[in-house]
Amino acid sequence: MTDRPDPESSRADEDRRGPPCPFCEAGMDKRHCKYVCPNHGVVYDCSDPFR
Repeated sequence: MTDRPDPESSRADEDRRGPPCPFCEAGMDKRHCKYVCPNHGVVYDCSDPFR
């Protein structure tokens, strides 16, 4: 067994949770066209042209 995550399962987790937070790498939740970090609150808005 290896400690590396399965690329398929990590991609599925990213699709469900959203991208990692740029500040703390925590998985962000998708909520009403926003990405919300459990530690920092709203980090990205889906309409942000600079993302």
